[in-house]
Amino acid sequence: MKITVMGRGNVGGGLARRWEAAGHQVKALGRDGGDASGSDVVVVAVPSGSIDTSFDKVTGIEGQVAIDATNAFHGRAEGFESLAHQVKAHTHGPVSKAFNTDFASLYGEIDDQRARPSGLYCGDEEARAATEQLIRDAGFEPVRIGDLGQARALEDFLAVLMGIAGSGMGQTFHRFAPPGKL
Repeated sequence: MKITVMGRGNVGGGLARRWEAAGHQVKALGRDGGDASGSDVVVVAVPSGSIDTSFDKVTGIEGQVAIDATNAFHGRAEGFESLAHQVKAHTHGPVSKAFNTDFASLYGEIDDQRARPSGLYCGDEEARAATEQLIRDAGFEPVRIGDLGQARALEDFLAVLMGIAGSGMGQTFHRFAPPGKL
């Protein structure tokens, strides 16, 4: 798969390395932007307050499948149901929300786990196959929570994970599985 990652930080850079190791062709765009033409998927991993300005510097995104990995640490733009909906306003294509509930600092420990951690996501049906493939290729097991209307709930779930991390447990993986599948 040809992947363009907008953002070279902990999330974008960490996912890019995992996907390259899985055999994908990855182009990482930084603050200067670039061209995403010819990509199978565009992954948005920029600070939430930079979504609009980041898209101003990227060409070739119209109608492409996009995966939004952002969190609202740097605020939210008014008028959007979620950050994923803000991304969709720029791409005008299928969008999913994924990777925002995973701690990037733990990417290097994924392969050492007894069971694959869950990769929670939601999104448009047209983005489902690419999203599930990239979740698996990053080392997680995909867990769909619904359509793009669930994106805000997934963004808000980060507060629960941060509460767990701050309670003394530290950063964690999470695993959702039916009984008998753990």
